[in-house]
Amino acid sequence: MTVLSVVRFSICLFIGICFSYVVSAQPKPYNGGSGKYKQLVWSDEFNYNGLPDSTKWTYESGYIRNKERQYYTVKREQNAKVANGYLTITARNDSFKTNGNSYPLTSASLTTKGKKDWKYGRIEVRAKIPSSLGTWPAIWMLGSNEDEVGWPACGEIDIMEHVGFMPDTVHFNVHTGSTARHIDKGIKVPYASPDSDFHVYALEWFNDHMDWYMDDKKVFTYIRDASLADGWPFDKPEYLILNLAFGGEWGGQKGVNMQSLPQSFLVDYVRVFK
Repeated sequence: MTVLSVVRFSICLFIGICFSYVVSAQPKPYNGGSGKYKQLVWSDEFNYNGLPDSTKWTYESGYIRNKERQYYTVKREQNAKVANGYLTITARNDSFKTNGNSYPLTSASLTTKGKKDWKYGRIEVRAKIPSSLGTWPAIWMLGSNEDEVGWPACGEIDIMEHVGFMPDTVHFNVHTGSTARHIDKGIKVPYASPDSDFHVYALEWFNDHMDWYMDDKKVFTYIRDASLADGWPFDKPEYLILNLAFGGEWGGQKGVNMQSLPQSFLVDYVRVFK
């Protein structure tokens, strides 16, 4: 083989390796579930290092809801960072100090509010949840008109919730209605040690019903009820939230185990299909 041939072969091999890497790094189209949503329109594969991508995610800050114990921090890698292909949200008993104040327990809540929202489609998250007395990880959505109409009228879709005092149960729910009449529909799915491995949690959202999946098994369906005027606000865009709460009105019903901290919620990817 001549020197020129060797050079040409080396260049072709290098291009081939690079092309192979680029192709393998792309998220694969999803062919499970109903099979009706296959076009990937948004994703975060967390194949970078540092803080979560600021073009895709923003933060909730402070004490937000449900009398939970954690203070949600902003742009603090100890509570939310991307490394080794994962987003890691960590609840810590670390007495965080800022602006002259001390917050005993910290965590993070990431949202796409103001960045991106969706109406209908498949929202799919592969994640590994923590589980100890007090943990409350969630993958959920809120109507983007929340500031105008309030909760629960904006509609809440809980793609997945888990509370540590029910370690072998995963929850899938919707909340809607009004402050005068709260509509709460959902299901508790028994699953031994869901925190022991990664699982794919997915919602398929249509104009007349929604289907929930765990590892491609349909676990719950919510059907639009024409008799309930406020039972279906789900014809408007919603944004996504990933958070790890600790304690609170639900998560802390059976107490909390502060000695179990830190606890981490790992997210492998988030993908939205239309």
